[in-house]
Amino acid sequence: MARHVFFSFHYENDVWRANIVRNSWVTKPNSEKAGFIDKAEFEEIKKGGEIAIKRWIDNQLYGTSVTVVLIGSDTSNRPYVKYELEKSYSRGNGMLGIFINRIKDNYGNTSSKGDEYFGEIGKDSSGGAVYFSTKYKTYDWIDDDGYNNLGKWVEEAARNAGK
Repeated sequence: MARHVFFSFHYENDVWRANIVRNSWVTKPNSEKAGFIDKAEFEEIKKGGEIAIKRWIDNQLYGTSVTVVLIGSDTSNRPYVKYELEKSYSRGNGMLGIFINRIKDNYGNTSSKGDEYFGEIGKDSSGGAVYFSTKYKTYDWIDDDGYNNLGKWVEEAARNAGK
């Protein structure tokens, strides 16, 4: 089954690393991506302010079944990443996190490991707080062989969400 996946990440810090993950995903059979944008288009959307950015995110999430948050050194501090996780949870998307800090950037550098704690992303059916860090699995792109396992991780996340 084809999976439409939304990739959430800190654009300025991690777009190079995110493209490595995304490019590995789109070369696999039955895969489609959402949530990627080039810098010129992103700068144009930013001119529209918070409402325009959130509208773009909402449109990119439409039709996706899984959200993959690519966790770099500062991802957990990004308000739009948190918004993407909140919206993904409310849509019922499967979710998972991948630490990408050890993927080299375009200068050959790695970064420090980020945090998978994004705060509350929603409420469960009992009204209790839901946290990404305790509800969803995280992997390390290097240690857990993300290139060969991303498809399995996405399928598991979709299954766990009933998708």
